[in-house]
Amino acid sequence: MNNETEKQIHSRKISWPQPLAGLRGLKISDLPREISAGITLAALIIPLNIGYAQVAGLPPIVGLYAGIIPLAIFALFTSSRHIVTSPDASIAALLGAALLGITSPGDPLIVHYALAVALMCGFLFLIFWFFRLAFLANFLSRPVLVGFISGLGIEVFTNQARKILGASAQTVSVIGEVAYNIKESIPLETEGYLLEITGFIQSVPHANLYTVMIGVLTIVIIRLIKNFFPKLPGALIVLVLMTTVVAVFNLDEKGVGVLGAVPASLPSLSLPSLPMADWFRLMPSAMAVAAITLCEGLMLSRKYSRKYNYKADGNQVLLAFGLANIAAGLTGSLVVGNSSSRSAAMDSSGARSQLPSLVAAGTVALVLLYFSGVLALLPNAVLAGIVANAVLSLIEVHDLKELYRMRRSDFWIAMACLISVLVLGPLRAVIVAFLLSTINVVRRASQPHTSVLQEAPDGSHLVPGEIDHNLTASALIVYRFEAPLYFANANLFMEQIEQLVTQASKPVKWFVLDAQAIFDIDTTGAETLNQVLALLADRGVTFALSRVNKPVLTLLKRYELMEQIGKNRLYDTNRQALAAYYQEFGKPMPGEHAFTLESMP
Repeated sequence: MNNETEKQIHSRKISWPQPLAGLRGLKISDLPREISAGITLAALIIPLNIGYAQVAGLPPIVGLYAGIIPLAIFALFTSSRHIVTSPDASIAALLGAALLGITSPGDPLIVHYALAVALMCGFLFLIFWFFRLAFLANFLSRPVLVGFISGLGIEVFTNQARKILGASAQTVSVIGEVAYNIKESIPLETEGYLLEITGFIQSVPHANLYTVMIGVLTIVIIRLIKNFFPKLPGALIVLVLMTTVVAVFNLDEKGVGVLGAVPASLPSLSLPSLPMADWFRLMPSAMAVAAITLCEGLMLSRKYSRKYNYKADGNQVLLAFGLANIAAGLTGSLVVGNSSSRSAAMDSSGARSQLPSLVAAGTVALVLLYFSGVLALLPNAVLAGIVANAVLSLIEVHDLKELYRMRRSDFWIAMACLISVLVLGPLRAVIVAFLLSTINVVRRASQPHTSVLQEAPDGSHLVPGEIDHNLTASALIVYRFEAPLYFANANLFMEQIEQLVTQASKPVKWFVLDAQAIFDIDTTGAETLNQVLALLADRGVTFALSRVNKPVLTLLKRYELMEQIGKNRLYDTNRQALAAYYQEFGKPMPGEHAFTLESMP
């Protein structure tokens, strides 16, 4: 068996998943710490999952179920030891926007729609894994993600702030009708944020002071615990404290809303029952959720694997997301993705494996079986405060300031994504985000760095200079193009060469293209290069190539350009090209005694 065959077989082997990879390195001595971290994780999951289910317009039990089987499935199949899978603010906002566009919160089919999205997300992730598409995460830039996630954070925070006001159901109904009429009167098609901000403003005069006090205190106490006692489960502490306060002082009789009955049962297998047309309507939403989860999840996986020096296969992480979401769709659970806040909490608690996720899944199941009556007493304002506090970290003000300071163009891309989330809605904003990423890539590729290489005063080496006709006071031009030559930059290539040749202060005799950075030429680039050769030939200018690599040389032969260039005009170094130029005209090479291969670009 030859080496190539062995490599192919080895490649096929390592592409298959390796279950329990997230538990590697776990020792018996680590169990107390890991189990304690798992109980802490359950304390975070219960209130947040309930809150995110409400953000999506779903019953609380749908969020709680996401903390059992999907959480355990992900822990067993992921290659990352630190990522925690769970519903999160961005996912809840995307799903809520999708469901709002199809149905109303009171529709009995709303849970089926949500489960269908989870199933489609799962199968999309399986496709990503099968075709090894983890590299797609590289195509959403940091500015796009910062703007998009910040926009979602603002939208969810506004939603929760409105709940903290605690306006009565009748008032909310009237305000909703007013907001809807306002939306209908505006020609710009918008999503839910206009309704949210309008509803928030209209709710202020009708706020319940007890509810506001509880919601604000929830946020303040959690922030204080995070600052002074970061290892304590602040969300759980506040939840217990405020629930006790509401019960002791009978605040539910004074307008403070509580969660209500939660079924004391474990998830069971079922399939969403929907017409095929509805599945197609939900596909864009599933693609949006999968895209955000892919990018955020893989970036988080890389962060922790580099921090703790272990290998996490990005494609296996995608497989784990796929299996977890299929499990969610089959067990009545909210769609899951990565949770940066809960992953960070596990990291700070000292957890170094996926065992805490397994412990948390078991703990949530026990709570549902034996303590569901206690969950019914949870104040809605506390849950809203916990979610509002969690999404504050999504509004990345620091990153926006940093982008503004470092690169203004990236800052404006981030702001465009942020505004598109609020004005167009999360689903359309995903399309805007991808378009902006694509435009940004093409814009940068269409303006590669180029330079003219000139001899130093002593003739010992070449130095790059900006493209300017004042630099081309020599009959010899050495032009460096630092990018593949293709459709996006071919016009720039042609214009700069034409400028250098036609605007030179003296007639140009030789034109040398330093092609070391040109690692590819597409058909548009080949056509442009053919036009350049014709232009130079008409002006009697000799064309030469230096430092061309073998793949590009093969392309030049395929495009039938080598006959026009001539094999005798290919040079391994710029120094050889200059030597040929001076030899052709019988001139001594300046500084020849000091010219070395090392000093020549």
